Amino acid sequence: MEYVTDIRKQETVGIKEIMVDGFNNQVVKINGMVHTIRDMSEFAFIVLRKSEGLVQCVFTSGSFDFDLKSIKEGSTVEVEGVVAEEERAPHGFEVRLTNIKILSQPVMDAMLPLPIAKWKLKTSLETKVALRPISLRNVRERAIFKIQEGLVRGFRDFLFEQEFTEIRTPKIVAGNAEGGANVFKLEYFGKKAFLAQSPQTYKQTMVGVYDRVFEIAPVFRAEKHNTTRHLNEYTSVDFEMGYIESFEDIMAMEQQMLAHTFEFLKEHYEKELKLLNVTLPDVSKIPQVRFDTAKELVSEKYDRKIKNPYDLEPEEEHLIGRYFEEECGSDFVFVTHYPAKKRPFYAMDDPENSKFTLSFDLLYKGMEVTTGGQRIHDYETLVKKMEGKGMDVSAFENYLMIFKYGMPPHGGLGLGLERLTMKLLDEANVRETAMFPRDVTRLEP
Repeated sequence: MEYVTDIRKQETVGIKEIMVDGFNNQVVKINGMVHTIRDMSEFAFIVLRKSEGLVQCVFTSGSFDFDLKSIKEGSTVEVEGVVAEEERAPHGFEVRLTNIKILSQPVMDAMLPLPIAKWKLKTSLETKVALRPISLRNVRERAIFKIQEGLVRGFRDFLFEQEFTEIRTPKIVAGNAEGGANVFKLEYFGKKAFLAQSPQTYKQTMVGVYDRVFEIAPVFRAEKHNTTRHLNEYTSVDFEMGYIESFEDIMAMEQQMLAHTFEFLKEHYEKELKLLNVTLPDVSKIPQVRFDTAKELVSEKYDRKIKNPYDLEPEEEHLIGRYFEEECGSDFVFVTHYPAKKRPFYAMDDPENSKFTLSFDLLYKGMEVTTGGQRIHDYETLVKKMEGKGMDVSAFENYLMIFKYGMPPHGGLGLGLERLTMKLLDEANVRETAMFPRDVTRLEP
């Protein structure tokens, strides 16, 4: 009888092992995909691509029986050779080859549709997205999503430290938590269903179970926007916390979450940050301003007429970001007390003026990346507000159940991962930071 008991020890080594374990002048085996080949006649550089980065291998003509023309970009190989220090090579070493074993080959007459070995893909965003399985092989494109991975790891690490419980909520739902019309409708075994706009009702439900919860998952918005800042499917970082004293507790938690995460990136993703020339922002303190005050400030300073008193237009967000960068030296600003007309039914009204809510947006470099605030936790108050908005209370029976049986004061937020990554990397379009973007025109790849 045989048993599976452990991870199999591989004969091949990785970049980290070579750098840490001191394989200099030793023979190693390493595998990877051929990223590029530079044939110099007497010798050739064969650069392999691995998850950790690039490995420079040197093939000398006649050193062993191998036809260099038998491999091309996209081949996967296992090579053997001697490790030698080389400061000009990636990671400071190269492998001087003594053998090459071909593991797989691309179709021999297939040319790569993009020059992925180039430092930067000088092609249109549309082409990059249409050829995503190939464009993601570019070193710079890969680094974008490693940094995004680091953001998620940092968020999760911090929230666990703060005793949040990670939850999983349905993405096929019977009702619309936001009370709006921009939802994707589904036929669900003869019933009406929707793709979830947010995990709002479920994360509030779970506050009554675990006190503090979070989820990092896709959400769906059926908005017919075709702008540089909108996606129809994006990743939302949501958390909800109970027993708060004020919506400012939520803002303070986010400020600390961002501070922890940027330090996490600095510690664990230095290579990618350097590769993309990213300067991490200072979030040791984030200014906050009321919604109505913010509109007045930018109207006066930049001579811009206030057109919509109930919402912020993209240009206003940009100017608010510019104002607080100039006046406070901050890339971030919390804009608080949004008008009740533009907030969902569950947003708690400001007791001092019910035209406003105890809610906020976080702007980063002039773009909204987070929406959050305090929720109504009293059953009667919530029903009254729903009725005031003309909502069918009976359609929210399951949601209202949690309030019938008691809920603590609570609040939370949702942060758009792709937008945050976009602004951190100073990209011009959110599709650059969506691995496989979904917008009004795209369902593939």
